Amino acid sequence: MASPAAAGPGAALPPSAARRDFYWLRSFIAGGVAGCCAKTTTAPLDRVKILLQAHNHHYKHLGVFSTLCAVPKKEGYLGLYKGNGAMMIRIFPYGAIQFMAFDQYKKVIKKQLGISGHVHRLMAGSMAGIVLFFFFNFQRKKITKNGGIVGKLGDRCITAVICTYPLDMVRVRLAFQVKGEHKYMGIIHAFKMIYTKEGGFSGFYRGLMPTVVGMAPYAGFSFFTFGTLKSIGLAQAPNLLGRPSLDNPDVLVLKTHVNLLCGGIAGAIAQTISYPLDVTRRRMQLGAVLPDSEKCLTMVQTLKYVYQQHGIRRGLYRGLSLNYIRCIPSQAVAFTTYELMKQFLHLN
Repeated sequence: MASPAAAGPGAALPPSAARRDFYWLRSFIAGGVAGCCAKTTTAPLDRVKILLQAHNHHYKHLGVFSTLCAVPKKEGYLGLYKGNGAMMIRIFPYGAIQFMAFDQYKKVIKKQLGISGHVHRLMAGSMAGIVLFFFFNFQRKKITKNGGIVGKLGDRCITAVICTYPLDMVRVRLAFQVKGEHKYMGIIHAFKMIYTKEGGFSGFYRGLMPTVVGMAPYAGFSFFTFGTLKSIGLAQAPNLLGRPSLDNPDVLVLKTHVNLLCGGIAGAIAQTISYPLDVTRRRMQLGAVLPDSEKCLTMVQTLKYVYQQHGIRRGLYRGLSLNYIRCIPSQAVAFTTYELMKQFLHLN
């Protein structure tokens, strides 16, 4: 490795300085690729989850594995990937900003607040998941003045949700419809129909509240659990679980299979905590597609309705077993891909 010796005005930049160029862009790309890989891996399970959460009348009498078998028979194997195109357009900027924000928040919290260890990982993850959504909306100028990068990252996180949420809405509508009963012919047609039939732009933001509320515990516990498992593993068994980073031998990273395991555990814990809000979001997003849409207009109203009609296990936690099957590999792939991209793009 080149030593960081002092250089004159005309000297070339050392490799470490050159690697700092476009750091934010490289971090953005790493997070975006990680998000896309994770979602594509579990797209079929995501489709089945949406069908079960909203009690689609073609599949509501079936369980998880029965639905996985029934969808290809009724709609072909590509039916398992309905709505995945819209998901890819949405998840790249969203995943990119979330991973990038987590790394930056972690540095800011440690530097400006003097907090480190498990607590600062939980705080950074929650902030990346928009725990400060309303705080940033009402106190943005104050934060930007006093916190600098914190305010800017808050705006970026808000922008990620606001800009990509309509794509999630369209993806859910496409994933919910069954072959032979298509109301939407594709992404563009779905955008047009929702805009003209459901009140213009406001129609694209049904279910935004449970999305925002659910993101804090989900992202917070996901990043917190992964970061904690990673630090404990590297501290207690560095030779067994770790290896030198490809881009910086002085930095120790988890081996790939350990990364997958830690990411899967992180995803399972985070999903269990935030799952009822995910069910609420899906019911609200489907809106006019469901016969009981007038009873699911607000987050609290939807939570009460689902609980009263279907209870906890078959209502608020319907499809959770599938979500474990979906979320564990999804988070495992996301964290593992991100760690690999960080090495490939020299982010360590």
